[in-house]
Amino acid sequence: MSAVLNFFTILSLMFLSGLSGVAQGFDLVTIPAGTAKLGDQEGDENEILRTIQIPTFRLMRREVTNRQFAQFVRASGYRTTVEETGQGYVWGIRWQLAEGADWRRPQGQQSNLSGLADHPVVQVSAIDAEAYCRYYGLRLPSEEEWEYAARGPQGFRYPWGDTLTPESLAELSNAGTYACCAASSADGFARSAPVGTFPHGRSPFGIDDMAGNVWEWTSSPFPDAPDDRVIRGGGWGNNPYCLRTAYRHGNPPHIGLDMVGFRCAAR
Repeated sequence: MSAVLNFFTILSLMFLSGLSGVAQGFDLVTIPAGTAKLGDQEGDENEILRTIQIPTFRLMRREVTNRQFAQFVRASGYRTTVEETGQGYVWGIRWQLAEGADWRRPQGQQSNLSGLADHPVVQVSAIDAEAYCRYYGLRLPSEEEWEYAARGPQGFRYPWGDTLTPESLAELSNAGTYACCAASSADGFARSAPVGTFPHGRSPFGIDDMAGNVWEWTSSPFPDAPDDRVIRGGGWGNNPYCLRTAYRHGNPPHIGLDMVGFRCAAR
C-alpha cells in the first residue's frame, strides 16, 4: 500500500510543479553519441566484448548525495523499500543483514548521517533510485550507457586509463585494499567519500566516481538472472578487479546495501 501511495504522491507533486524544475540543480554532463567498446576479454565470462552505438544522453557528474535524497524525501514524502522491511545489508568481512539499517542509518540503528551530507546516499534499492530519478524527470542509465560514460570512446579498462597500481589506487579512487576484498582507509576514508573527492580518477567525459566510492544501480536486468538489476562501478570495499569499467554484478532490485547508490540520466 505504501509503495502505491508513494507512486501517486510523486505523480501528483510532479503535476503540481508542472515539471518546471525538471533536471534543474543537477550537474548533467552531455555524453555525445558514439561507438562504445564494451566488455573485457580478461574479465568474467559475462563481460562479452562488443561494439555498439550509443545515442547522445546526459548523466549526472556525481552520485546522488544524502543531502539531495533528503530534499527529495521532504518534498515527496517518499518512504524507501528498506525502511519498509526494516533491514539492509552492511559490508564487514561479508554481507550481513543489519536491523534498522536504512538511508538515514546506513550501518544500522547506532549509525547516522552526521558529516555525510555530501557522501553518496546508500541503502536505497533500485526501486527507490527509479522513484528519485522519475520525480525530477530523469531516469536510471542503462548499463551500456553507464559503461560508455565510464570508459569513453577509447574503451579504457578504468575511467582514467588502462593501468592501476597499489601506489596510484589511493589517489584515483575511494576503494578497498589492492588485494581482494576489504575496506581500506589508505585513501582517507574507511567507507564512502564526499562525491567528487578524486578528480584524477574522472572518466574521459569528466564524470566523477565511476570507479569506487559506491556501486551504482542501472536500469538493466542482469544476464541469466532477469529479476536482478545490474550494478556497476565497484565501491569503497572493492579491489581493482571490481573497479574495472566492464565489471558487472547483479542484485535484487528491492534490497539496500551500504555500498550501493546511484546517479540519474536523461536524454
